[in-house]
Amino acid sequence: MIDVQNVSMRFNLGIEKNNSLKQMAVDLFSKSAREKRKMHKKENEFWALQDVSFKVEKGQVVGFVGSNGAGKSTLLKVVAGVMKPTKGKVLVGGNICPMIELGAGFDLDLNARENIYLNGAVMGYSKDFIDSKYQEIVDFSELHDFLEVPVRNFSSGMIARLAFSVATIVEPEILIVDEILSVGDLNFQKKSENKMRSLISGGTTVLYVSHSIESIKSLCDKVVWLEHGKVIQVGTAEKVCAAYYESQIGK
Repeated sequence: MIDVQNVSMRFNLGIEKNNSLKQMAVDLFSKSAREKRKMHKKENEFWALQDVSFKVEKGQVVGFVGSNGAGKSTLLKVVAGVMKPTKGKVLVGGNICPMIELGAGFDLDLNARENIYLNGAVMGYSKDFIDSKYQEIVDFSELHDFLEVPVRNFSSGMIARLAFSVATIVEPEILIVDEILSVGDLNFQKKSENKMRSLISGGTTVLYVSHSIESIKSLCDKVVWLEHGKVIQVGTAEKVCAAYYESQIGK
């Protein structure tokens, strides 16, 4: 279903952008200037992912754990096709529904009702289909009183409700969820988790990032532990979560 092969992702941080004609002339005729700029560029390289490999079978629920900055969200963006890896490749068999950044695909100046149709269109749904599912989306989000309010005035929890409600109106083949279940009140978190379980029982393949070890252990068959962009361990949820927990206690 998903085959991540030796994926590495490089970012350049704090690079001095000096593209003036004067600088170009200096670089052209000065080897030392060229070498200095090359060195500066290399010093500012940051590898968010380094040689990451794993496989996900159809219907599996795979969790990702690791400290902040471990590369979890970057990895999900690469799998979702939002980012192209610097090295390696990702093979995906099936359509992906990514829930990586809250409000991605929303226009903050539009109200909730308009954004339901906009986000649905971004995800490839027709207007007729959204019409048929509109009330279901509103009911799940529980935002009946805020449909005419611009989304920029929403709290992060309200945006999460709207995003999750639109994204899960159909059963996607692959669902990518990054921390979205930890946003909002406890009742909505529970309802979202139940919806996730329903999708899982229906055969949806899920990639799930969370800082909640209990949530990972409860939902996932398999866990990938990342630190500093590298895979530390891949295995059963019980085994990997226990090892990760012990590493955090020791810090």
